[in-house]
This record gives sequence, structure tokens and C-alpha cells, in this order.
Amino acid sequence: MKELAAKISSSELEVLEVLWRSAEPMPIAAIRAALEETHSWDASTVKTLLRRLREKGAVDCEKRDVFYYWPLLGRKDYQRWSTQSFLQRVYQGSARDLVAGLVECCPLSSEDLSELRGILYPDEGHG
Repeated sequence: MKELAAKISSSELEVLEVLWRSAEPMPIAAIRAALEETHSWDASTVKTLLRRLREKGAVDCEKRDVFYYWPLLGRKDYQRWSTQSFLQRVYQGSARDLVAGLVECCPLSSEDLSELRGILYPDEGHG
């Protein structure tokens, strides 16, 4: 999984985001339409990104009337790898330093803190 996630470019990640938001396999026209909101990529660019993702094993497709694509790499798996990679690169593996850095730059609301307590101490019934 690490090898796969490490190979995903930022453009490919944007294509994956579209596929992750969909509950069903998507035709390239729908993928391109979703990407048009933020990019002016032409059809060949989207096809190239999908081909690369397929070659990497991150997506698969099936030919029906047209090709339909779906993700093989899950969002949570990608996020987990990205977080671990970031933690190692930037914070030398220290989760404490990462959390301290987040709190220093991004103040947390009381709701955020309550949710985090629930994650950190699930058996104590916070909320």
C-alpha cells in the first residue's frame, strides 16, 4: 500500500477524489465534468491520468457502452499513508509534536476538542 500511495501525483489524487465521492463506477465524461469545476483539463489529460492510475493499480475500469472507472485505493488508506509520511518527514515521527503544531497554528473549538477526546479516550464517554 505504501508503495502505491507514494506514487500518486497531485493531479492523480484529484481524479481519485472524484472517484471517492462517487458511490458507483463513473464514466470518463462524468469524471471530466466533475473536474471541470476546478480544472480546464481536456479529455486526453483526464484519460492519461486515469490510465496512469490504472497502471499503478489505484483504479480499475470496465468497458460497457463506454469505460467506467472506480477506485481500488481507498481514501482512508491514502490518508493513513500520507499522514505517516508527513509525520516522519516533518515531525521526525513525533505525533505529539504534530498535534502541538496543529494546536498552535489552528485553534480548536470546544466541539473539536470534544470530538478529539472521544477519539483519544473512547471508553470514557466524552461528548
